[in-house]
Amino acid sequence: MTQTLHRNAPPPRRLQRWPLLLLLLAVCCAVAAVGGLTSSDAANIYRSLDRPAWAPPSWLFGPVWTVLYATIAISAWVVLRGRVLAESRVQIGAWSAQLAFNLAWTPLFFGAGQYGLAFLDICVLLAAIGTTMALFWRSSAYATLLLVPYVLWVLYAASLNLAIWQLND
Repeated sequence: MTQTLHRNAPPPRRLQRWPLLLLLLAVCCAVAAVGGLTSSDAANIYRSLDRPAWAPPSWLFGPVWTVLYATIAISAWVVLRGRVLAESRVQIGAWSAQLAFNLAWTPLFFGAGQYGLAFLDICVLLAAIGTTMALFWRSSAYATLLLVPYVLWVLYAASLNLAIWQLND
């Protein structure tokens, strides 16, 4: 009888390719937008801080993050497209967690001026990105490689965060 029930069960629902990509891009855009809303004066705050000589100009962050958010979305899309959602819960959970830590950093750093807490958050973010990359590797080396610029930028940002914390404490 269980075989009959199993045979008559509807097939698992697969994630549609293009609507999924649009959804993932929208999620990343929402993270960027919320971060922007919580730090509308970020450029002025950044310029007012004591920064190391190797700190980038404030205008560079927008273009870099635009590209990175696109690659973050595309990476998840490469892993998830055409798969059954139940098969990807751990991967999408890790991907979502790293986005949550990413989102938390901006209000901590710019909104609250909590450079130490922001540094802790960015360290956890790095661990979450590493976990996501390890999980994505099992499905797609390409998806993992798409996250390499992101993890490198966040490593650089963590170093910058630490330096700013030390210089402005």
